[in-house]
Amino acid sequence: QVQLVESGGGLVQPGGSLRLSCAASKFTLDYYTIGWFRQAPGKEREGVSCIKSSDGSTYYADSVKGRFTISRDNANNTVYLQMNSLKPEDTAVYYCAADRDRDTTVQAMCVMGPFGSWGQGTQVTVSS
Repeated sequence: QVQLVESGGGLVQPGGSLRLSCAASKFTLDYYTIGWFRQAPGKEREGVSCIKSSDGSTYYADSVKGRFTISRDNANNTVYLQMNSLKPEDTAVYYCAADRDRDTTVQAMCVMGPFGSWGQGTQVTVSS
């Protein structure tokens, strides 16, 4: 059973930074695409960023491009989301998700999914 645990959320002022971690257990990140998603109250879940294992390709939503960076540490079986220049509209619960690499683009996986395994989420609040 794939398990994912997110951490690193919290309260930060506009313009600040946070780094989210997604620790995987009972499976290795090899051969898996890992995604970060977020859901704000009253809004649909949004694919923020994804990274594909087979070729290292990445995807970012337009709303976070240039501010967020996804990376993976295979030695620690962890995927990170570095979030800089945070804005109030980034406030949401952030989830990581995993699914086997598929023969499609990382953008297609991130936008359309599906992802079979999900973490419990971590709250990010950007407010002064």
